[in-house]
Amino acid sequence: MAYQAVFKRVEKKYLLDEAQYNALRERLEGLMTVDKYGETTICNIYYDTPEHLIVRRSIEKPIYKEKLRVRSYGTPGKDGTLFVEIKKKFKSVVYKRRTSMKLEQFGDFNKGLSINSPDRQIENELMYFLKFYKGIAPAMYLSYDRIAMFGNEDKELRVTFDRNLTFREDDLRLENGSYGRKALPEGVRIMEIKITNAMPMWLSHILDELKIYPASYSKYGACYTILEKERRAAAGEKKTNIEKKEKVTNCA
Repeated sequence: MAYQAVFKRVEKKYLLDEAQYNALRERLEGLMTVDKYGETTICNIYYDTPEHLIVRRSIEKPIYKEKLRVRSYGTPGKDGTLFVEIKKKFKSVVYKRRTSMKLEQFGDFNKGLSINSPDRQIENELMYFLKFYKGIAPAMYLSYDRIAMFGNEDKELRVTFDRNLTFREDDLRLENGSYGRKALPEGVRIMEIKITNAMPMWLSHILDELKIYPASYSKYGACYTILEKERRAAAGEKKTNIEKKEKVTNCA
């Protein structure tokens, strides 16, 4: 396989404003390099149950959590390649296993049919995930524009910067492109530091000097929370209107 299929690492997240981002990029000059893809739009379909069990558990910040998504790098064409990923987190360690499939296999995968993965073990894990969570199905489209960097001395050190977080609950097809609602203010970026061992001291010092501190942030969780707040507000308004009508009727 021409891609990495198994990951085990620690991932730390941060929210940066424009000034912090520019200052950090300047400080990383000579220490880290942007990968060959430059800025890339990463498109995802997140899976969940009808009750949104997976995202609700994630928001509760348990010791262990897991999620399933299908990802493409850019909007896939007719013969485009998708990556199916299971991501698990235990305490602070992230385990990710993924395999590839063609765009035309997306429907079969959703039905629990074989995608003839080059790695049968990973496909078996994916099929088990689909069976374990009853009623699981595509639940949200989510995309963002990413710049990824790697360490000049330690190639396993990765830092990514994501902006333009976009989401929608309908039209859950990757080939239909990135459009929808925005989840972050203009200029805000989500930074992730991915390490296999301890964070380098030089990077810790830079973050400390720039007053950049870890933040608990889930892209899927943040987008779901926006929608859930709106649903609750709408339900509360509807309830208030019903109560007002009942009061008028009783007075009459």
